[in-house]
Amino acid sequence: MSTPNKDIEKVEVRVKWDPSAAGEPANDLDIIAATYGTDRPYGSPAYLVHFDSRSPDGTITLNRDSRTGQGFGFDEVMTLELERLSDAYARVVVGVAIQQRDGRKTFDRIEHTAVQIREGYTILAEDDFSTVGAATAAVVAEFVRDSSGSWGFRGTLRGFDGDPDSFAAEMGSRAG
Repeated sequence: MSTPNKDIEKVEVRVKWDPSAAGEPANDLDIIAATYGTDRPYGSPAYLVHFDSRSPDGTITLNRDSRTGQGFGFDEVMTLELERLSDAYARVVVGVAIQQRDGRKTFDRIEHTAVQIREGYTILAEDDFSTVGAATAAVVAEFVRDSSGSWGFRGTLRGFDGDPDSFAAEMGSRAG
């Protein structure tokens, strides 16, 4: 996906996909951000941000939410203002999960998927989920604060199999 970058301040994670065929259940992809404290950078997140919740301090917001993929351009957009995030947090992991309410659906069954991570006009990473086509969810980015307080970006694409709830609980685990 990308090479590591440092001094990241404010980023957008953007996802797009095509709507399902007529008569089929809607394709619904969701961006999820998991924030981890300096005392527990792995395991259970301190909090999650997704379509039905927000960060307590307003530093991570879901600006656009789609349940169908209809429209032009990116269907879901999340902004992360890392420079404003409390020093109590050392890591933010961002993922994309496919809603599974109408049966198991994987990335390879959804047309024209794409994720883009950018800071301003600089594209940090882009991908189309093809390498994790059999997955129902994927980690797409990891932001880690170093000892000087600067945020670094690690582009990653790591697939998971499960519903959005189980993915949210596991997405910040150590990659094995």
